[in-house]
Amino acid sequence: MRRTRKIILSIAGAGTLAVSASMAALAWGHGYTSDPPSRSALCASGEVADCGAISYEPQSVEGPKGFPAAGPADGDICSAGHDAFAELDDPRGGNWPATPVDAGAETFTWTMTVAHSTATFDYYITNDSYDPTRPLTRGMLDLQPFASFEMGGAQPDHVMSHDVTLPDRSGRQLILSVWNIADTANAFYSCIDVDFGGGGNGTPTDPPTTDEPGDGTGCAAGAWNAADVYTAGDEVTHDGTAYTAGWWTTGEEPGTTGEWGVWKQTATC
Repeated sequence: MRRTRKIILSIAGAGTLAVSASMAALAWGHGYTSDPPSRSALCASGEVADCGAISYEPQSVEGPKGFPAAGPADGDICSAGHDAFAELDDPRGGNWPATPVDAGAETFTWTMTVAHSTATFDYYITNDSYDPTRPLTRGMLDLQPFASFEMGGAQPDHVMSHDVTLPDRSGRQLILSVWNIADTANAFYSCIDVDFGGGGNGTPTDPPTTDEPGDGTGCAAGAWNAADVYTAGDEVTHDGTAYTAGWWTTGEEPGTTGEWGVWKQTATC
């Protein structure tokens, strides 16, 4: 009986660890398109409200790779199939802020919070059947990427930029950027609303810039408090240095989180 009890407890413990690992992967996942701002970035910056969990972890939109043959189901593409991030699939009546763009040269930038061995970065754009008032489906996309970047298993930098050539389009469109991981079965998905022809629906703010240490920028921020909750873009000072949060955090001391951590040094005060 005692041996049977130990086996049952061991199985239960393994199950708990598996669930914990799964939860950790969701909570601390790994990168998103930040410029032009994706829906994840807009939610994290606070420019778009009522976003739910994605506001605190824009880097976590991870789902099966293999798009378009595999990957998230139609209607769940922007959330990568995560119910917790369903707000990203909600078209909001076609009223997501859209970045004005033109056909031709454009640069897309990813912000990485955890580096991964990378297969490719692929970029897809909507076609003439796109309806911005409906959730994204494969039928609304050109399923051949208009830009693709091979990485051969290399890890990206903390900030990764790609120079692309946007095809001709008009009006509101959506760009889907996909970061395919080389050594897992997953990819990271970002949906970016754009407007060819200028107007857009709102003007997204640019991502916060990081100033070189020593210029004093950020030194007027309040002192870091271990009990406080901080979200992307929040500024603090700690031990004579100014920092900016990259995503949701609490209890993580600035200056101790390393190059890939949540706190980025912006100035020496």
